[in-house]
Amino acid sequence: MLIDLLPFQVRLDTTLLAGLSLWALALYLGFFPLSEWVMERLSGWMNAAERSLYTSVEEFERTRQARESLNAFYASLLSVVPFLLAGGVCNWLVAAGLGRSWTLSMGIIACVGCGVYELGRRDGQSAE
Repeated sequence: MLIDLLPFQVRLDTTLLAGLSLWALALYLGFFPLSEWVMERLSGWMNAAERSLYTSVEEFERTRQARESLNAFYASLLSVVPFLLAGGVCNWLVAAGLGRSWTLSMGIIACVGCGVYELGRRDGQSAE
């Protein structure tokens, strides 16, 4: 359907996209405190940038909660970008070292391993 609308052909390597996404998810889970830190920094920067756009303090305070919620949502979406880049590097390294047939398998193994690690980390925090 989309192909009929575009005057040129778009070729997507689904194996590359799947491997990149799996590695990004694994890294996001494995380095969850880092992803939370990135999300908080992005949200803070967006809030500070929006604060400078308002001249009226009353208008700023009236809409503050809704804007901060929206900025937190945008920050959570943007916090994935560094992990997508790192996931692309990991996917490329696995493809270069083991071959393209191993990228999805290693991505799944990394997701499971990092998921188990994150569950153990959270359980250790709740036990303290």
